[in-house]
Amino acid sequence: MEDLSLHILDIVENAIRAAAQHVWITITEDAARDVLVVEIKDDGVGMSENLKNRVTDPFTTTKKTSRVGLGIPLLEQAAQESGGEVFITSEPGKGTTVRATFQYSHIDRKPLGTISQTLLTLIAGNPSIDFSYTHTRNNQTVHFDTAEWKHELEGIPINNPEVLRLIKKNLAETLGTIGVS
Repeated sequence: MEDLSLHILDIVENAIRAAAQHVWITITEDAARDVLVVEIKDDGVGMSENLKNRVTDPFTTTKKTSRVGLGIPLLEQAAQESGGEVFITSEPGKGTTVRATFQYSHIDRKPLGTISQTLLTLIAGNPSIDFSYTHTRNNQTVHFDTAEWKHELEGIPINNPEVLRLIKKNLAETLGTIGVS
C-alpha cells in the first residue's frame, strides 16, 4: 500500500466485516515528539485472545473467500519500517482497537495520503455505519462525525450524492485548517 490512508481503509473494512456499527478513527501527528499515531477502534464482534495473537500472520484470516489476510501484517510492516509498531486490543463482544505508531520524521514512513477521500469512500459505501474521525496535528484538533450529520439530515440518506458533495467540501475545509488533505 502506497500510503497510510489505504491501510486505514483496509482496517476499517475489517471492522465493518466484524459487524461494527461505529468506527472511531484517530490520527495524531506530533512533530515535536517525532511520532505519528493511527488508531482505529470499533464496536464489532471482537476477537478471541487466540485470534488476536495470530492476526499479524498473513496466513491468518477470517475471510471465507481468501486464505490470506494482509491488512494488519502490511500495517505492521509499514510501522516497523519507520521505527514504530502495532498494538491490538480486542475482546469478544466488545470490539477491537488497532493502534499503529510511526516515527514521524523517518525517511521510510509512508505519507498519510488523502484521508478525506478515504473517509468519503467509507461513508458512501457504508451509510448505516457511524464514523467518528479526530485528527490532531501539532496541537490543533479537528473532528468529523457522521452521527452528527445524520441527525442534521433528518432522514436524508448520508450517501445521497448531494450530501456526499457537502461532506467532501466540509472535509476539505476542516482538514485544510490543520494542513491535511
